[in-house]
Amino acid sequence: MNKGQWNMITDVADVHVGHVTLYEKLDAEDTICTGVTAILPHGGNLFEQKIPAASFVLNGFGKSVGLVQVEELGLIESPLMLTNTFSVAAVLDGTLDYMLQQNPSIGDSTSSLNIVVGECNDSFLNSMRLRAVKPEHAISAIRNAKHAPFGQGAIGAGKGMICYERKGGIGSSSRIVKRDGESFTVGVLALTNFGNAGECRFTSWQQNPPIEKPDGSVIVVIATDAPLSDRQLKRLAKRAAIGLGRTGTHIHNGSGDIMIAFSTAYTIPHQFSSSIGEAVAFVRDDSKIMNDLFQAAIEATEESVYQSLLHAETTVGRKNRVVEKAKFK
Repeated sequence: MNKGQWNMITDVADVHVGHVTLYEKLDAEDTICTGVTAILPHGGNLFEQKIPAASFVLNGFGKSVGLVQVEELGLIESPLMLTNTFSVAAVLDGTLDYMLQQNPSIGDSTSSLNIVVGECNDSFLNSMRLRAVKPEHAISAIRNAKHAPFGQGAIGAGKGMICYERKGGIGSSSRIVKRDGESFTVGVLALTNFGNAGECRFTSWQQNPPIEKPDGSVIVVIATDAPLSDRQLKRLAKRAAIGLGRTGTHIHNGSGDIMIAFSTAYTIPHQFSSSIGEAVAFVRDDSKIMNDLFQAAIEATEESVYQSLLHAETTVGRKNRVVEKAKFK
């Protein structure tokens, strides 16, 4: 399949991505090596114009927030935020501040707000107990978000992440689906923090001694401009697991492997003038386009893992621990 213009999730119209990266060696023991990444499904007011979405939990050893309501209602109404495990609360707090400032009606004259934050454990390189990420970093990541190419590798939420015992982090890719006179884009952003060197299928490297780290996690965010329902988006999210599997991972016991998919093809307004919503035309489940979208999600997820490794750089973290940049043969 052909790739999009930038080969990134931002190839999907109006999707924005922003980062804040924190890196500072404090002393012989502690290093801040972490950050925040924000994904905005569109550049407007996400609370007033919600988008259809779904999540799929492949392995639930994760501390994400907001997925219960996404599962129940099939909607996203805030930026999607990524960070480290102990910074979920701070990022949630900052994102809430941003959304409350943008929407004075939230919690007053209208309903509450559901914010989605995903996380991975970067404690091998990052002094995670210091909780260096603050609410203002989440706000900055949102305000930095652009519909444009963005940094990959050891940046934003990916600064301290490890993939197959090499430096991982943020990776992204996209694919174009063309059939029956229609053209749709599928874009993926992955936060990679999983796998042992021996599992890796796309190249071979040895890590001696092995890195004694937590099992790790991965967050995969899939965006598309194809008109899909939340039910169909869950089907799309499940295909990301196949893309991960192609790289070699067998999903460890202590890994949080979470996929979130959304469509930008239409929005659902917060305020309705009628109790009956307008009908939306969806891709038929039995159409060949649906199979193409599945393939696109698989390919873009797989390549996002590679991109996270290709763009990352050798990183020195806490206790002078070093994780090397991947070298592909």
